[in-house]
Amino acid sequence: MLRPDATLRARLLGWLLPGVALVLAASLAFTRLEAEQAADAAYDRSLLGAIKGLDLNVSTASGGLAVEQPYALFEFFQLAGNGPVHFRVATDDGRVEIGTPELPLPPRPLRAGEPQFYDAEHFGEPVRVGAYLRALDRPVGGARQVVIQVAEGVQARERFTRTFVRQALWRDASLLGLLALAVAGVSAWALRPVRRLAEAVRARSGDDLQPLSPQGLPADLRPLVEAINRQLERSAGLLAQRRQFVDDASHQLRTPLTTLRAQLDYLRREPDPARRDEALQALSLELDHATRATGQLLALARADAGAQAAEPLDLGALAREVALALLPLARERGIDLGAELPEDPGPDARVAAVCGDRLLLREALMNLTHNALVHGREGGCVTVEAGEDAGGALAWIGVRDDGPGLDPAVQARLGERFVRGRGSRGSGLGLSIAAAVARRHRGRLETGPGEGGAGLSVRLVWPQERA
Repeated sequence: MLRPDATLRARLLGWLLPGVALVLAASLAFTRLEAEQAADAAYDRSLLGAIKGLDLNVSTASGGLAVEQPYALFEFFQLAGNGPVHFRVATDDGRVEIGTPELPLPPRPLRAGEPQFYDAEHFGEPVRVGAYLRALDRPVGGARQVVIQVAEGVQARERFTRTFVRQALWRDASLLGLLALAVAGVSAWALRPVRRLAEAVRARSGDDLQPLSPQGLPADLRPLVEAINRQLERSAGLLAQRRQFVDDASHQLRTPLTTLRAQLDYLRREPDPARRDEALQALSLELDHATRATGQLLALARADAGAQAAEPLDLGALAREVALALLPLARERGIDLGAELPEDPGPDARVAAVCGDRLLLREALMNLTHNALVHGREGGCVTVEAGEDAGGALAWIGVRDDGPGLDPAVQARLGERFVRGRGSRGSGLGLSIAAAVARRHRGRLETGPGEGGAGLSVRLVWPQERA
């Protein structure tokens, strides 16, 4: 088994070479079979020649069966075959036999003029036997046909087969070794672009997040480079968000802290109790602004980079919770604050359990509602609303008021940070937080006129996945 951390070269060799070895082993088995068949064919032709030569010396001229001088022929045949040779010449009725009578008979009946070759044993030794049947020139007794058999040992053909197979084995082993070297060399050459890519990445500084160039790389590596570039782009975005957060925090907190310091210095020098009370009230108000700005910055950081916790939530309960939390501010400004959640869902709006990050959505709705209460008309009306579309594909939360509406300068830069309308003392982060939360939910921030065409309506809309 290959280790999980094995190199690509080891994986190629580990999977390719065993497969090739199996193919070569099968090829070697077929080679042995073909060698045995070729040896049998060659030696069978030699046996047939001996049979034909013996047949030429079979005579019935004396009225019986005779074989003239076969020994010189077989001495030559033994030298050529490098082993003992046996023969048998007999009538088909078996009454007359010349030579070695113990030679095994053919496994199948002989046909006249058709030689038959077969493997057998003669006194425990394997032999190859050739048998031949033909008609006698004249009958011998009651027999009219003669059977001629020639047998030789198989040692010579086995040596031939072993030599042939051994040569094939060395050839295949050499081929396997050359293939392993070729795979190792080719894999080293093919992996050079990967090494160059790794060296290029290692040579970079820690803050270099520029995309890698795919120039000169094989097409197979370009998806990897594209994936790395996408990750570098995401990392650059996160780093930019972190830097932006630091810039935002320093920008947003520097002024309140400077103001607080100035007010404290004034308070320490002021002997008049009435003016000290005014300074303390202003100091408390400035602390409220600084606390809210800090909370908004943290909320913006969570919305930009925090992990989204997708969970079922009740939009109606969320809207009522936000309305109750900001009810004291609404009473302070004399604003009628309510939550509009239809009890009987209609075709265009219905409240149900949807999926989303409850903390982020609550922070977004709190900021939208706070903006409406602070910048809306005193004594006016602000309504928190939530729902879904008819098909359940989109969920939304939002706020509408009957105030002066959105400043055109802010409308053109909707969602940007620190964008304030005329006369605003806010941080300019409320709509930015809502827009960031919408992006985290793959949604959008929608604005439009309020009820009756007056005021402003702001909605955070995001998609829902339904089974």
